[in-house]
Amino acid sequence: MSEHVRTLRESMDNILEGKRKVCLVARVVSSEPAKQSRKNNHSKYETIDVVYLDNITKIVLKRPEKKNAFSFEMYKEVCSALDDAGQDDSVLTVITGQGDYFSSGNDLNNALRAFKGSPDEMVKETSGVVRNFVCKVIDFPKPLVAMVNGPAIGIATTILGLCDLVYASDKATFNTPFSKLGQHPEACSSYTFPRIMGLSKATEVLLFNKTLTAREACNVGLVTEVFPDATFKKEVWSKLIDYATLPKNCLALSKQLIRKVEKEKLHAVCEREFELLNTRAYSDDAINAVQRFFQRKSQL
Repeated sequence: MSEHVRTLRESMDNILEGKRKVCLVARVVSSEPAKQSRKNNHSKYETIDVVYLDNITKIVLKRPEKKNAFSFEMYKEVCSALDDAGQDDSVLTVITGQGDYFSSGNDLNNALRAFKGSPDEMVKETSGVVRNFVCKVIDFPKPLVAMVNGPAIGIATTILGLCDLVYASDKATFNTPFSKLGQHPEACSSYTFPRIMGLSKATEVLLFNKTLTAREACNVGLVTEVFPDATFKKEVWSKLIDYATLPKNCLALSKQLIRKVEKEKLHAVCEREFELLNTRAYSDDAINAVQRFFQRKSQL
């Protein structure tokens, strides 16, 4: 063997040995539970709380006086919190509600008060904010868990089809009153709900506004597991603590493997849904339905 060939082989062996050491270190690091490196940040947000505990990022919807209805500000703050959670040291992220409700859906009063432009501009701005939220959930890189502590209405129900796990209190209910408001399915539910619960049940829920109990939602696959309300938080958090001891990188990569094929499809569905919502925003049935909604509220 020539001296040149021997030297080349020795160089290759050294390179391969170096790579093996790097890979070994990477495996050891990725197998370690994530360490707490961020502090709880309550002051950064007005409509949510973000808590970092037990290697878990918990996002709490915090408008109990409005039944945790989504305002423009809440949408933007949840998106910001998801951006942070996707990059922090936590293993998984949880979304839940403060008080009796998970969320009562979109805050229509807030949308009308907050926007001073033309109706067309308001529709465009509203759909843009909501679409951004849905896309953030679709693209979220870590396991995303919904802790549904009470009633979930509208987008608070439809977004569950994009979560990785959905745990519910037995007091939770699920309703999508789109037809009553002259609106249409959102948050990719026109695609996820038929896949999760079958076409017939999805039609009953999305078109005909059927309210599901927690047990019914679990039976059709929308909810992962139901817990007694009295022990809901304790039991679910115990599960999540166990999950959070698993290797962070392993979970994230496995989720991406599971979701990769669907991600492009979900974004396309989201776009089609919002195109229809924007087109139909000023239809007679939509306008009449919203007027009836506010008339009923004024009589309460």
